[in-house]
Amino acid sequence: MSDGLRICLISIHGLIRGDDLELGRDADTGGQTKYVVEVARALGQRADVARVDLVTRRVVDPAVSADYAQAEEQIGDHAWILRFDAGPDEYIRKENLWDHLDSFSDHVVSHMIENGVPDIIHSHYADAGYVGARLSKFFGIPQVHTGHSLGRVKRMRLLASGVDRDQVEEKYNMARRVEAEEETLATAELVIVSTQQEIDEQYELYDCYQPDSMAVVPPGTDLERFFPPDGTEGTSAIAGVLDRFLAKPEKPIILALSRPDERKNIITLVEAFGESPELQDLSNLVVVAGNRDDISTMDSGLQDVLTDILLAIDRYDLYGKISYPKRHAPEEVPVIYRLTTARKGVFVNPALTEPFGLTLIEAAASGAPIVATEDGGPRDIIANCQNGDLVDPLDKDAITQSIAKYLVDPAIWEQASMNGLKGVREHYSWEAHAENYVGRIKGLVGLGKRPPRIPAEHRPHYRDRAFFTDIDQSLLGDPEALKTLSRRLHERTRDALFGIATGRQLDAALRAIRHNNLPMPDVLITAGGSEIHYHPSMARDEHWERHIDHNWTPRAVRRVLSELPGIERQPAEMQSRYKISYNINPEVAPSQEEIQSLIYQAELNVNLIHSFGQYLDILPHRASKGLALRYCAHHLGIPLDRVLVAGGSGADADMVRGNTLSVVVANRHNEELSMLDQVEDRIYFASKSHGAGILEAMEHYDFFGECREPAPATE
Repeated sequence: MSDGLRICLISIHGLIRGDDLELGRDADTGGQTKYVVEVARALGQRADVARVDLVTRRVVDPAVSADYAQAEEQIGDHAWILRFDAGPDEYIRKENLWDHLDSFSDHVVSHMIENGVPDIIHSHYADAGYVGARLSKFFGIPQVHTGHSLGRVKRMRLLASGVDRDQVEEKYNMARRVEAEEETLATAELVIVSTQQEIDEQYELYDCYQPDSMAVVPPGTDLERFFPPDGTEGTSAIAGVLDRFLAKPEKPIILALSRPDERKNIITLVEAFGESPELQDLSNLVVVAGNRDDISTMDSGLQDVLTDILLAIDRYDLYGKISYPKRHAPEEVPVIYRLTTARKGVFVNPALTEPFGLTLIEAAASGAPIVATEDGGPRDIIANCQNGDLVDPLDKDAITQSIAKYLVDPAIWEQASMNGLKGVREHYSWEAHAENYVGRIKGLVGLGKRPPRIPAEHRPHYRDRAFFTDIDQSLLGDPEALKTLSRRLHERTRDALFGIATGRQLDAALRAIRHNNLPMPDVLITAGGSEIHYHPSMARDEHWERHIDHNWTPRAVRRVLSELPGIERQPAEMQSRYKISYNINPEVAPSQEEIQSLIYQAELNVNLIHSFGQYLDILPHRASKGLALRYCAHHLGIPLDRVLVAGGSGADADMVRGNTLSVVVANRHNEELSMLDQVEDRIYFASKSHGAGILEAMEHYDFFGECREPAPATE
């Protein structure tokens, strides 16, 4: 054992101890604390590992257990938790630790000098990354890093939830965190992630993005908790709760289990089931969407999801065919999986985006075949386990066909079930995690430390410019130019943010992006500017929606326009909560001015957007593409004079006006934006059409260089 690896894991914040972890006590004591303890134990059980030290902060505080004041705690034959002082004795939030991390580093250095230097330092989260980088440089030993969550991604999610940019900085010390993450990425020899999606879509946001130095080592799952049916699940209390909804409870279960979040896309699965007589004949649908007491008292987003599900159940008359329990206990989740397997059912994850997909591993460990979104982590899981299908989460027919395949053919179901059980044990047990991990780090042992890849003083500013465009009239139309533009954006993704602003709904916009092989935008403004979504999770900006909801009275709008000739509401899929859309017959309908007059007479304050002479969108008065774009630029810290905008219709007018760098491509010169040629000398009217016109504008503005309006020519 003396010749084995010596590994130092660093996880500073939260309350970390060997047993009875206080998960959920606060924001700092969550999955990461359990993860690092489980990793330390799993590594310490290996014959090729001599010692594992999990280094954390010592807390001496009567408000918490005395366990956290112990300097040392053994958690396995060759694994220990070591605690060092950092700042005040009491327990404090991780955001308040930054000023004390240098002191913490010094304590660890002194300990290592006295007790031996490890072969590898593995930091977890940004604060540990900061310390790990200093230890790595001091001792000349390799640093491995796992981010768990990233500052740039969290910043966008916080903005989407309604937190002001200044509040984000004040509360979360975000600039300091991101700086530490950049430094860590520049120092680390290896970054370990759970999925390929993290590499492609999250770490890509950083200046020090080095994908060749990143490796996917997925976490393990508790195989003592998640396992195949043992015969007791059918008589369990939760089985009774589920079965009381069902006319024929013995039929196979199609299981969906997730939070009632719009991004989880449960409604598409319910609609697919409701539109398929075959699935209804073969199976029951079980939707476990969190716990609830009274839907009317829940947050608006949760209300919307659950209300849509209940309305769909009624619309398709699924009573007796679908179970949707109000409550379940955490310990009942494994039983629900086992019940699904026992009844020869299928687990379905139809999420729009899924960074990892822990539920898929839990279902596989329980023996259930899976049908999952083709986005993110499920790609890795199904590739490893060969126990299910990947589907477009917006394609109901594909979802139906994949589910039916497992329900109608017992041999296919059995093979997928067995593959999943085998695959989880091979790839997603803690033993498998430790095996993969050690294989990755052995090549780093003894590796001399090199300088950081990008010196801090030479690192470019993050996303100091942005490009926004509509889809249909500017971006599309020239396939070859589109390929060139897409390549250019991908090559410069670390310094140029890419956004799309469209009148389409989110699902239609995503279909267009995928169909045309466009880069996935960092910001997606949809429904004419009434919705904003952020990549990679497509999180919806709820603060924006609360902002535009002011004085929004859609029923009154519909009432005013209902009797007008030549105006017809577009299909339901073109409508949204904050957008009412009409088709207009210009030969019969009142003029734009007349419609506006009627709206004013009804004392309604809304935004009317006419486009192409035949469409009318009505939005809240605070909503438009231009307003949404400016909101995003402000919160993302990008000056308007460094935002290039390509517009193609009247709906884009307030995007291209003002201080943005703007272009109207040649195919739109004679359309609704032509009048801007006389009133806005900052707008560039390209000589080329579609994507070629955008590329021309990028050259005109030197978008990837100085990024500014060209200086006037001198005579």
